[in-house]
Amino acid sequence: MTDVHTTPDLARLSGTFAIGGDLPVHRLGFGAMRLTGPGAWGEPHDREEAIAVLRRAVELGVTLIDTADSYGPEVNERLIREALHPYPEDLLVTTKVGMVHSGPGQWEAEGTPSHLKRQVEASLRNLGLERIDLLQLHWIDPEVPLSEQLGALVELREEGKIHHIGLTGVTREQLRTARKTTPIASVQNEYSPSQRRSEDVLERCEQDGIAFLPWAPISRGELAHPDSPLAPLAAEHGVTPAQLALAWLLHRSPVMLPIPGTSRVEHLEENMAAASVRLSEEEAERVRRLLAL
Repeated sequence: MTDVHTTPDLARLSGTFAIGGDLPVHRLGFGAMRLTGPGAWGEPHDREEAIAVLRRAVELGVTLIDTADSYGPEVNERLIREALHPYPEDLLVTTKVGMVHSGPGQWEAEGTPSHLKRQVEASLRNLGLERIDLLQLHWIDPEVPLSEQLGALVELREEGKIHHIGLTGVTREQLRTARKTTPIASVQNEYSPSQRRSEDVLERCEQDGIAFLPWAPISRGELAHPDSPLAPLAAEHGVTPAQLALAWLLHRSPVMLPIPGTSRVEHLEENMAAASVRLSEEEAERVRRLLAL
């Protein structure tokens, strides 16, 4: 295994993908949601550690950090600004709008154009940005026509406030419909070695060069446990089950950009070390068989 303490640009080993064709990032990124309180609500339990995690991620070569206006709400975005602003030139901070967070673990889609525009303005302030280079619709609001939701984001792009548009939690058909209104640079769906229901969406993204950001890439931590189904194979490889899961995702597709999250520097370093793990086709197939759906 690569020593994270002697490899400052570790995430580089995961390879590079250009989101939207012009935003190159290292494929192993960081999801910042867990830096807020339980249920993505409120301030972090340990603010100093949260700041340290963000700064250590950049030290380790992370060039893609994912957040959302609803994490906190807004706490997460402000925390990123406090830790990292002014941002390194190669760092992409992507955020999401379109969800209302009313309490710990309480989420509701809100896709009215006025709300989306208002929240983009708030995200620009909270992050200290003049333009959000990748703005993702956090969830499609079933009460608002998708064309209206995306139309609001297109207007913001024309105003120079966002650059690329992405989607979260979509089906293949929703992706197809969305692309009638605007180019889509990224899709963020739940996906892990043990949860592959978005396989058809991933395949479409791969065919069309769309970035695929799997959320819950370690199945909400379930695959990281010592008794994980991946533990025997991980031991053979000299890695942890979490590292094996992330390595499998990187192996699965060149458009795959895992964004594992954590609130601890120790776990961040463990996750980033997965960038140096290489799997053979046989080993990747063994993971598929171990976690057959």
